[in-house]
Amino acid sequence: MTAFEWFKLILIGIVEGITEWLPVSSTAHMLLVDAVLPLSQSEEFKNMFFVVIQLGAILAVVVTFWKHLWPFGYGEHPGMSGKHCYLKKDIFMMWFKVVVACVPGVIITLLFDDYVEAHLQTPYVIGAALAFYGLILILVEQSRKNKEVRVNTVDELSFKDAFIIGLFQCLSIIPGTSRSGSTIIGSLSIGISRTAAAEFTFFMAVPVMFGLSGIKLLKFGFHFTTIEAVTLLVGCVVAFAVSMFVLRALLNYVKKHDYKIFGAYRIFIGIVVILYFALAK
Repeated sequence: MTAFEWFKLILIGIVEGITEWLPVSSTAHMLLVDAVLPLSQSEEFKNMFFVVIQLGAILAVVVTFWKHLWPFGYGEHPGMSGKHCYLKKDIFMMWFKVVVACVPGVIITLLFDDYVEAHLQTPYVIGAALAFYGLILILVEQSRKNKEVRVNTVDELSFKDAFIIGLFQCLSIIPGTSRSGSTIIGSLSIGISRTAAAEFTFFMAVPVMFGLSGIKLLKFGFHFTTIEAVTLLVGCVVAFAVSMFVLRALLNYVKKHDYKIFGAYRIFIGIVVILYFALAK
């Protein structure tokens, strides 16, 4: 690959690592970068790449929140003498809630993913979705003023809460909507704290992105050229490294601030996208 191809690849990895966890749509940003600085790969490969690269970011969640995700422990445990293997019931319950939240999205993806990929991955759809859900995010935050938070931690989420969040996640099948954005909007709408909303979004991303990546890899096949394999590997590594910083930064931010700034950014970038591609014709 040329130096410029390396630059484009690393840029996309950085964009993915930053935007995966912000409610601004990582897929939309990667598609827009590729529209301006296209990778020299086939469209079939890129359709797979822009999904599978997100596994790099997902692995950052696994590393960062390992103690919150791994449901098995070893050591001294109340009611047992000596050291034993034991199950962490609270983590098992959290995973059951994640599964419940993921069910609606799995159904919608299996039914409509091919149609969306063929017809809706356009700059105008992306721009409109960015702006529209940016406005919704601001309105949801505004409506929460002076209202008491009902759920403060992920452990306090009910299965009903998880299912409702999963229904909101279905919106993210439209490019530009944002998986994290749709789940955060859903969480805030039903009285969940910003920190709990962010954490549950992180945890939901693990099975969702492994599943979507598996589907994309099966469709593409596992016969990569050397350049394709290097492109996928480097993209994932860069996304992982950047996400390790972004995850903690976002959690620290939402402990003290709301999501309105991300809503305003979405509206701005959505308008810019629509105008750029309209004037470029």
